[in-house]
Amino acid sequence: MKTIKIVVLAIFGFCSTIVTAADLYVRDSGAGGSFSTISAAIAQASNGDRIIIRPKAAGLPFIENLVIDKSLTFVSEINFSNYFIQGTVSVTPLAGRVVTVHNMNLTSTFSSSADSTNGRTTINIYNSSLSSGVNANKLNTSVNISGCSITGTISCTHGRITGNTAGSVSISTSLADTNLATDDIEIIANALLTTEAAIYLDQKNYRTRILNNYLSNGTLYIEAAKTGSNNEIRNNAIDSGSDSAIVISLATGNQATFSVLNNAISTSISSSTYNEVVNSNILNATVYVMYNASTSAFTALNSNATNNISSASLSFNDVTRTVTGTALVNAGAADDDFTDIDLTRNDIGNRGGSDTWENYWPTSPGNKPLVNYLLTPRRIYNGTTEMNATGSGYTK
Repeated sequence: MKTIKIVVLAIFGFCSTIVTAADLYVRDSGAGGSFSTISAAIAQASNGDRIIIRPKAAGLPFIENLVIDKSLTFVSEINFSNYFIQGTVSVTPLAGRVVTVHNMNLTSTFSSSADSTNGRTTINIYNSSLSSGVNANKLNTSVNISGCSITGTISCTHGRITGNTAGSVSISTSLADTNLATDDIEIIANALLTTEAAIYLDQKNYRTRILNNYLSNGTLYIEAAKTGSNNEIRNNAIDSGSDSAIVISLATGNQATFSVLNNAISTSISSSTYNEVVNSNILNATVYVMYNASTSAFTALNSNATNNISSASLSFNDVTRTVTGTALVNAGAADDDFTDIDLTRNDIGNRGGSDTWENYWPTSPGNKPLVNYLLTPRRIYNGTTEMNATGSGYTK
């Protein structure tokens, strides 16, 4: 059932007609004149419409494969209750297309079907559970994911990934975006569970910020970066197991800078075999390693390393995603830019700094809108200098 609202305005003698976006309802068996399938609602919808899905009783799924070929928003009719889909979801890209999904529980893969041409496609996924990962590593496509539980890998070429539980994050492409996004790649406050490369980066289009993540048994591996870029790896907790914690291995001709600050690291094997930070090619990557703490003797190969803490007594808790130890408290970089939210000096680990874990967790605060990103200035200026702040959030 589709409702179109017509508003007629008379201004200075002229008459204008404005067609607003419609709400389309999907309910089991088409109750109340609604659509009985999500696919039928998509077919009837127009760009900008919202599809409101009522979860079936007893958690029964809608059994269908969805092809989303319009700019649409999908939400649950019952706040903070997921609707189940047994099938796949595929977004057909188009310049300017924006697809937003809330509270979806999907049994199979969420994907983008092709590169976006002549403009960018944006996919937003919030507070959802995806059983087979996200496969959207297509050109000119941004993927923003927050508050989700994802089995497998989040795979994309650009986006903002905040406050998720997932196996791993892979941002990889060998090609250049022809329609560049205006912001960085940001991977913030995620719990990543894989035993291999929990964060893998191999792209040359964007600067990258990797902040306040908890890697329970994996590593951070970077094979490519935007040439000339300054990239941040800050306030993460990395329990890397039997491997080096952070490996930067840029190919010849790909030159970039990395700041590795305020990270808490544990390697279960002697640091003579596995290192806290490895720069595999000193001619390409300039790596600054400062104010980090490790349970082993801190080693940073081919890096500019100062003020790091060796053999710290740290406790990593994979259930609460915390790392504790007196060596971490007020021990991070002292600059105001890294101050904790209580305005004290930065605490090393994923609970420190302005992007602290507590900003993003719990991911389901209970019948409340959730702020999933906030970027504010850490300095107050006098005179005419602008202060810019950026934020985003979501609610039904």
